Amino acid sequence: MLSRPADAEYPELRVWPTADVLAIFRFHADDEVDFDVDLRELQGQDRLDVLCGFLRVIGRRLGKPVLMDPEGEYGHPVLGFDVDADRVVLLADPQVR
Repeated sequence: MLSRPADAEYPELRVWPTADVLAIFRFHADDEVDFDVDLRELQGQDRLDVLCGFLRVIGRRLGKPVLMDPEGEYGHPVLGFDVDADRVVLLADPQVR
């Protein structure tokens, strides 16, 4: 999937952890897992639980942290799977902007 001409578009893989939540994986580099979720689909505790479970499954499977950055703010994660704690944790104060 990653071998393509330099001017080709990046391939995408669309995954629905549940019928109402879509994650779009984008293959920009072979050493990163990059995906987007539409936060409008994550309204309510049930859907937030779906996202946390999804991050947890990926993190456990890879044995690596899974970090969620706000759009346009790469490198400033707000939520993520912590391998040592084996759970999803808040990484930024939601009140700070």
